[in-house]
Amino acid sequence: FYNWNRVKLRYCDGASFAGDSEFHHGVSLTIKLYFRGQRIWRAIVADLLSKGMSKAKKALLSGCSAGGLSAILHCDDFASLVPETTTAKCLSDGGFFLDARDIAGNYTMRSFFQGVVMLQEVTQNLAKNCTMFQHFPSQCFFPQYASAYIQTPLFILNAAYDVYQFNHILVPPSADPLGHWGKCKLNPALCTSDEILTLQGFRLDMLMALGSFLGLRNGGAFINSCFTHCQSELQDTWFALDSPRLQNKTIAEAVGDWYFERGTIKATDCAYPCDHTCHNVLETPTVASHERPPPAPGRPWSRGLPPGRPRVPGVPSSPKRTPPATEPVLPSRQAEVKPEM
Repeated sequence: FYNWNRVKLRYCDGASFAGDSEFHHGVSLTIKLYFRGQRIWRAIVADLLSKGMSKAKKALLSGCSAGGLSAILHCDDFASLVPETTTAKCLSDGGFFLDARDIAGNYTMRSFFQGVVMLQEVTQNLAKNCTMFQHFPSQCFFPQYASAYIQTPLFILNAAYDVYQFNHILVPPSADPLGHWGKCKLNPALCTSDEILTLQGFRLDMLMALGSFLGLRNGGAFINSCFTHCQSELQDTWFALDSPRLQNKTIAEAVGDWYFERGTIKATDCAYPCDHTCHNVLETPTVASHERPPPAPGRPWSRGLPPGRPRVPGVPSSPKRTPPATEPVLPSRQAEVKPEM
């Protein structure tokens, strides 16, 4: 994809470009909040089509984190908006958020997502072939329910121990108020045997949630056993000499082989700590150098998220960080669209 035109759609709505509502607040209901992600998405694609994307022979809609979720939610819509002669496919990086219980037995992320869906009236913009089969249509905001109904070729790139999900779905602050998991969050090498078992269970939950998707003929996957969140936006993890690998392929090679139909790529990793190609990135507070634990197997641990790393739906990025997005792109005669969330 090195010679493709690339367009980044700046994330601005808090619901992966899927909301469309007005919220009236205050005693006199004079305070109004407008959530127009779906309209923004449609307007941007229409603008890009008028500027040359309508002539693209190939197009890829991709995104990281909430942008990865957006790439899933809008995949079929994107394919329907570009010309029938355009080969349209989608890539979700770090966007396969699980509908799973936390260590306290609560569905913390389900409650959070339901709040976003209700506030922004997202259900109306979710895939109808998914919502009609779910007891709670809002669950189609979760990739594990929505991905099985997507007709357009989709590639899912995700870490089995996604560090965002580790910190906010499996062990959110509300489930660990006393911080018993603090050392484990700093470095899995310091996890207790029970904590490791819990993490391995979370990995299995992800693989089970991916089950129906992995059975799709045109789908692709790269699920490595790393502690990170988003791996396609930085050259170090996308395509470098020491990039993460599965089946001896870098992420770029795996995605490229899938997109250009050079082979079927549905790679899942062995359990931690077997993968020594990982670039592990922790999303935990920085600690003093003398307090830092020794690194776990693989590359040295780094703290925090690199600049420009996207966040999840409904969660604003730090003022010092560039928000994520979903993006479409257009090379000379090809297009890559990348949503950033």
